[in-house]
Amino acid sequence: MIRVNLALQGGGAHGAFTWGVLDRLLDAPDIEVAAISGTSAGAMNAAAFKAGMIAGGRAGARAELASLWEQVGAVTGPVWAAWLTALAPSVPALAQALRYSPAFAAVEALERSLSPYAFGPMLQNPLRRIVEGFRFEAVCASAGPALFIGATNVRSGKIKVFRGDEITPEAILASACLPTLFQAVEIEDPATGRIEAYWDGGYTGNPALFPLFAPDLPDDIVVVNVNPLYRDALPYDTLAIQNRINEISFNASLLREMRAIHFVNRLLGEGVVARGAKKGVLLHMIADDALMNDLNVATKTVAVPVILARLRDAGFAAADRFVRAHKGDLNQRSSVDMAAMFG
Repeated sequence: MIRVNLALQGGGAHGAFTWGVLDRLLDAPDIEVAAISGTSAGAMNAAAFKAGMIAGGRAGARAELASLWEQVGAVTGPVWAAWLTALAPSVPALAQALRYSPAFAAVEALERSLSPYAFGPMLQNPLRRIVEGFRFEAVCASAGPALFIGATNVRSGKIKVFRGDEITPEAILASACLPTLFQAVEIEDPATGRIEAYWDGGYTGNPALFPLFAPDLPDDIVVVNVNPLYRDALPYDTLAIQNRINEISFNASLLREMRAIHFVNRLLGEGVVARGAKKGVLLHMIADDALMNDLNVATKTVAVPVILARLRDAGFAAADRFVRAHKGDLNQRSSVDMAAMFG
């Protein structure tokens, strides 16, 4: 059995790409997920994956993920999904149309003009209904993959990683709390008794890799990346500029941890650090930057069934390419060329 850890990025509705990745990995009976670190949409995917695995194994995980994204807005029936995909325009055309849609214009106007605190307790995160439907006795179970959910402490600016019984509906909502849209999620710190406020975990760990360095976990970390590392086209209008700023900031913590992994691996390889003193990490990545370059901030914010379906299919295809090309690398070597990335 090949054991790996998963690191699932957040990216709003683009998290449907990760749904497809997980679906494909569930088709590989010789690949076992030992632990998952997730942020925002990645946290929701992680919770659904684990709850399903505990309840019904791989088939249960697949069903739980489909249920999650059906509630977000995906159409999963094969006939209807095929019709939608066949009749809809291309992804770039859809993304542009959505960018100028009334739904996105309303969200953007809300973000620009009003604080989420202006609405008082009336403003609820629409994800709450979905998150509260998770079976948390399974999400928090000691069996199955270890689960780590990242959020950002508003006061300290540091990452908070929830694990075990700390993973509640509030913790997942904190991980997905965009501060321009929703009030900070307040959670009591059991160590201090103080009420702490949290925003989206993407600001400090998208996702956090360090919980996956534990000695009892496998060396391999497979990062599922939904925020493109590289965009060839320069952004010129305000929305495109803001979108690229968000992508860069949401990738910054991941790149820092990847650079640290590369540094430690190099020291281990050169014999500067003794084997066993530090853990050597084997890093892998599943992504589709070409697709993500065709999308924009609107497709992250407004869940459109056609785009969710295409993201899911793209994630499945990307994971299939990864499994075919790199399954032999798992538990043996990194498939990410970090020397080239950070050279």
